[in-house]
Amino acid sequence: MNPAARAGAHGRAVPEAAERLRARGIRTTVLSGGSAAESSRLLRTALSLGTGAVVVAGGDGTVHLAIQQLAGTSVPLGIIPIGTGNDMAAAVGLRDLDIAGAVELIARGRTRRVDLARVTRAHGTGELFGSVLASGFDSRVNDRANAMRRPRGRSRYTLAILREFLTLRGIPYTIDLIRADGMRERLSGDLLMATVGNGRTYGGRIPICPDADIADGVLDLTLVRPVGRLRLLRLLPRVYRGTHTGAAEVSTHRVTRVRMDAATVTAYADGEPVGALPLEIEVVPAALSLFAPDS
Repeated sequence: MNPAARAGAHGRAVPEAAERLRARGIRTTVLSGGSAAESSRLLRTALSLGTGAVVVAGGDGTVHLAIQQLAGTSVPLGIIPIGTGNDMAAAVGLRDLDIAGAVELIARGRTRRVDLARVTRAHGTGELFGSVLASGFDSRVNDRANAMRRPRGRSRYTLAILREFLTLRGIPYTIDLIRADGMRERLSGDLLMATVGNGRTYGGRIPICPDADIADGVLDLTLVRPVGRLRLLRLLPRVYRGTHTGAAEVSTHRVTRVRMDAATVTAYADGEPVGALPLEIEVVPAALSLFAPDS
């Protein structure tokens, strides 16, 4: 569990989830690290000792830690969605703080294999993500949101968007991609943002890649060209509804691999900083076993 998730919501949620699992006859041990590194070590130890499943109580950042250890294994992942952003939980139909629903999904025992995406940095190191990688305007929104203490929850992202909006400008990008059909293409020019979606949503259920599917073997690339502030203000409600892909300034591409380069841009994946561009992102099909609903 993440002790900081939703400013301590775990204080109620984690004991409730553990007791509900135990009531179903599932032996449950709660692990809580004081840092990301300690949490990862605890999880590696638990996996080495043998465990039937891993359940994350937290948000996308805690899920992000877990998938680094679970990718490529047969150990399934369950999610208790108590974080600020719960976009991986949303991908399997769970609502924020839906503890009973999450436990029911896990106890039912049905799993499916889903894709992940691998980010590789310029010096060769890398990591995996499950939902969306953001760069440009939206990654700068993440920078700002992470620096804010208030408000809590999803409204913090909304306020960060509005504040970043005041310094809006295009950023020169070079993007090399391999499409789903194997064709290669280079795109160059100014962009407001470039996002790569394994899942549909980021920032607490914003459907930035509305047609993405976490199990289709491809990634969805959404690019937004520079627009005036008034036009962007009109476009934002469409982003929240997932209808923005029909706008003239927006283009989408289904890819298996993409390399993005832009100066002074830090990318975020699953809401976590993963490094400065250039970065290469590729799909890793069927990399993770995930507790999923019947339909």
